[in-house]
Formats: sequence, C-alpha cells, structure tokens
Amino acid sequence: MTTLPTSGARETVLEARAITKSFGAFPVLHGIDLSLTSGEVVAIIGPSGSGKSTFIRCMNMLEVPDSGEILYRGRRVVPKFRGDGQLLGLGELRRHVGMVFQHFNLFPHMSVLENVIEGPVTVQRKPRGEAVDIAMDYIAKVGLAEKRDARPDQLSGGQKQRVAIARALAMQPDALLLDEITSALDPELVGEVLGVVRSLAEQGMTMVLVTHEISFAADVSDRVVFMEDGRIAEQGSPDHVLHAPDNERLKSFLARFHA
Repeated sequence: MTTLPTSGARETVLEARAITKSFGAFPVLHGIDLSLTSGEVVAIIGPSGSGKSTFIRCMNMLEVPDSGEILYRGRRVVPKFRGDGQLLGLGELRRHVGMVFQHFNLFPHMSVLENVIEGPVTVQRKPRGEAVDIAMDYIAKVGLAEKRDARPDQLSGGQKQRVAIARALAMQPDALLLDEITSALDPELVGEVLGVVRSLAEQGMTMVLVTHEISFAADVSDRVVFMEDGRIAEQGSPDHVLHAPDNERLKSFLARFHA
C-alpha cells in the first residue's frame, strides 16, 4: 500500500522568487514571491486575467519565467531536461511536483489503469507490476476502482478529472499543483472532485490550488493568496483574507461570492 506524503517538519518544498512573465508586449506577472512548505495547502484566488494560471504553470516550469527563479528544496530549477550539482532539471522537478489541469488530457485510447501507469512505467522506469499496484491504490483513493478498464469516453467529466488526479498521484510527488480543476465540469460534478482534494489535504498532501471555489478554499487551505493584475495583492489565513481583508479590490471581488 502506498502512502501520501505527510507534513512532518515544515520544510520549504517549492519557492518562487521575483517571477516575471510577459507574452509578447503584454506583461502578465510582476515579480511574484511565494513559498510552499511541506503539508501546506495554498489556495490562489483572483479575477480572470490576474495571472493565476500563468503563475502556477511557472511553478512547474511549463511556462518559463522571463526573470526570477523557481527552487525545489533549495535547488534552483533550470529550463532544460537535466540539471547538475545545485541546479535541478525539468525532468527531476516534474518527478517531484505533479500538476492537474483544467482539462483532463487523458489518452483516449487507453483505459483508466493504462493512463495512470503511463508515467511510472515510462518516466520512472518502474516494473509494470509495481506500477499497477501503485496505480490501483490511487485509483481506489479517488473512488474509481471499478472503472479501471474503462476508457475516457465511458466516464463523466468528474470521473475523468479524478483519473487525472490519480495519474498525478501515481508519480508519488512531493507537491501537487491544481489549476482550476473544476472549471470544465458541470456544477453537479464539482463536488466529487473537490471531495478528493479535501481528502488529500486531510492526509497531508502539499498543494497549491488555483480556484474560484471560495468556500472550498476557506475549508481546506492553510493560506489564501489573492492575485490582481499579475501581483499578489494580499495573502494570509483564510479567516483574514476571506472574511476580514484589507485590500479594497479583494473586498469587491469577494462581495460577488458573499452576495
């Protein structure tokens, strides 16, 4: 039986320092700093276009920052597959930092089990039998053991997203980045996916989640970060940020949800 990482000592797992990013002449991120400690759940909220998704993609180097640096356990990440010495390559970073996207990106010709074992077998070079054992553990954790042989077109949107989460977990990452993972789902399917994330948080999984689910962020996160115009405008405990914010733009943003 595999186990999720536990919080233990609060070490810094992932850190962003002074991250900037532009697309052409359009600046998206303006010098963002953020650190993530083991066992911590950080929720990033903010209006559309504030840079949330670009920032979380920079944390996994799916978008290479124009300036600043990403560090994994104190080692600076470089935008090439292999690192050396104190530098960490993309391949190693992505073995330790998993990501789940808005859209499921499952292989349509593969079963649930085949989708989940693909990373451990091809990237981590695990024997197939070991990979299957690990995969089935996580498929069961997301409540889909009976769907192991189903293809993606036989699943609901919520089930597909749960498979995507199991696929990321099967790599046994140190941290998980979740980018608006309920935004492509019908409202009635959101709860089943959030239930999986809640369970992961309760088990001590280190996570950053970009979300518009404000009440969920309040329930599961240790810290809430509010982004506006490519900057962190306010951050702190859920009670402070969501119920007694200082930033006027944040107050206006939250008023829509409280209403």
